Amino acid sequence: MPTWVLTVAYALHMAATVVWIGGLFFQSVILTRVVMAQADLAGQAAFLRSIRRRFDPLAWLCLGTLVVTGLSQMSAHPQYRGFLSIDNPWAAAILMKHIVIAVMVCLAAYQTWVLLPAQERLLLQGRQQAEGSDLQRLLASQRRLMHLSLACSLLVLALTALARTS
Repeated sequence: MPTWVLTVAYALHMAATVVWIGGLFFQSVILTRVVMAQADLAGQAAFLRSIRRRFDPLAWLCLGTLVVTGLSQMSAHPQYRGFLSIDNPWAAAILMKHIVIAVMVCLAAYQTWVLLPAQERLLLQGRQQAEGSDLQRLLASQRRLMHLSLACSLLVLALTALARTS
């Protein structure tokens, strides 16, 4: 693989990592505090929905970028011996990293295609009905998933550091 291709792959990979993990950090640490300051549950849900509608397409684009650039980097790495060949500490760290990323993708998919549509259905039923415990439960689930996603992203960074030092 030409050096310039690998250089571009590394740069895009780092940029996508910063955007994705930065967005998760913002949502988990800063946004949840701002949202919780909203007086009513419907306002909280509407605010989160508007943020997620803007962030989700960018997050999925980052994920696609991470997959493509990560595969090219992995295949060019001197310790890469082939698919599921876990014969050194680098390969074990990379495997664990990919497992955690798969968990993150599942969490994001659940939020995008299950949790947010459920919130929207409740909001469409009307503001008075949306004030109930169902919406409160969905918002609490969303906050927990944002915190879990952030924790997973920090684990991915730690596993990346482990792989780099192996």
